[in-house]
Amino acid sequence: MTLVSARIDSPSFITVPVPLNERAYEILVGRGLIETAGARIAALKARAAAIVTDEHVGPLYAAALAASLEAQGLRVSVITLPPGEATKSYASLERVCDAVLSAKIERGDLVVALGGGVIGDLSGFAAAVVRRGVRFVQVPTTLLSQVDSSVGGKTGINSRHGKNLVGAFHQPSLVIADTALLDTLPIREMRAGYAEVVKYGLIDDARFFSWCEANWAGVFAGGPERDEAVAQSCRAKAAVVVRDEHENGDRALLNLGHTFGHALEKITAYDSTRLVHGEGVAIGLALAFRFSASLGLCPMADAERVEAHLIAAGLPTRLSQIQGGCGTVDELLDAMAQDKKVKGGALTFILARGIGQCFIASGIGADEVRRFLTSEINA
Repeated sequence: MTLVSARIDSPSFITVPVPLNERAYEILVGRGLIETAGARIAALKARAAAIVTDEHVGPLYAAALAASLEAQGLRVSVITLPPGEATKSYASLERVCDAVLSAKIERGDLVVALGGGVIGDLSGFAAAVVRRGVRFVQVPTTLLSQVDSSVGGKTGINSRHGKNLVGAFHQPSLVIADTALLDTLPIREMRAGYAEVVKYGLIDDARFFSWCEANWAGVFAGGPERDEAVAQSCRAKAAVVVRDEHENGDRALLNLGHTFGHALEKITAYDSTRLVHGEGVAIGLALAFRFSASLGLCPMADAERVEAHLIAAGLPTRLSQIQGGCGTVDELLDAMAQDKKVKGGALTFILARGIGQCFIASGIGADEVRRFLTSEINA
């Protein structure tokens, strides 16, 4: 994935296509897009829409979005849920499915996810299973959801056994990423989302990682760098999704840092006061590169460069930075054993030979992981 200049389709937004044949859709990236979201969503020719949002985002944007859809002739209902990772649950899924059915949403209608990754994942899963599949639109309101979870069709909820273990692949019909919505995002959430941006450079685009090192402050400040970072992240993810929609091959590369990160989220009981997803990913990225270096795969200088950039952006990189601790080595290994990438009981990691040179490493021995985690916990 090579960094290219932003393709500006109008003065106000960038279009990133996701060419998946009959499931093809577009990602729109730019400032102020929510102001025209009603007309863009109405162009999908639905008669009704159920907006799913949370108690933080809903009061800011749900009424305006509903009004813009109603102005286009759609019948609209709004479903509002509590915020936070705990909402990605069986109970919430039941609540959303029942509300969507009560709103008489048919297969040709739409579920509209207005919120961050939790709302997008949950809404998309509900859309996948209600009436055996209705269409849905992503209107992501966090940096993390704009660059990652809203794109690619992964939907789901958490189980007591681990994160995102219950779900389905269900592609959206449209993604509207209004980067102006990030202006009021708490700095912690902005930093957490930025970890996913960095990930795309680390996987296979060293040039984009260098661009991030030079331009990250502009991404945070809301300049044109933000639109480019979101668009380039979406291009990178779309390219992988088109090659491997159902994660049977190299789409697993997108999980760089996530085997560690998801385990840490489970250990902290998905308590956002202790750790949010992007922070877990940041620590996971740093761990993945240090683990690669410890195995002799990656120069330690590259691992140090990765850590230095994450620190510069205000992100954690060490297990010792997790509030309330990260558990024992055995607890971490047990959490990793529930990872979706486990095959035949053996762990699969995304490791690196250098920045922009990641690969899928299957069958990593538990003893090697144990030695590494022991050294990290004691660091």
